[in-house]
Amino acid sequence: MPTQTEIELQAAAFRRLQQHLMQDRTDVQNIDMMNLAGFCRNCLSRWYQEAAAERGIEMGKEEARELFYGMTMDEWKANYQTDAKPDQQEAFKVAFEENVGKG
Repeated sequence: MPTQTEIELQAAAFRRLQQHLMQDRTDVQNIDMMNLAGFCRNCLSRWYQEAAAERGIEMGKEEARELFYGMTMDEWKANYQTDAKPDQQEAFKVAFEENVGKG
């Protein structure tokens, strides 16, 4: 079982990843992250939601996204999301099925 210090370090690393994705690299598109790494900001917000559920905390998809993104999805899309190209969309179908659809 992790020590309290290890938990705190893991939480700090997560917060830094969140900052990096939400403030430092807003130019990186979710579709590119999913296609290259098999996860994206939406996955991270879903994992946040799943962790809450494991602890008996009710949290909806949109609430989890807003907590992770620091804004609504509509705000994120309006400010940062670009249109995906057809080749990105095709690659996404494969990446989604391999990484999300199997669960």
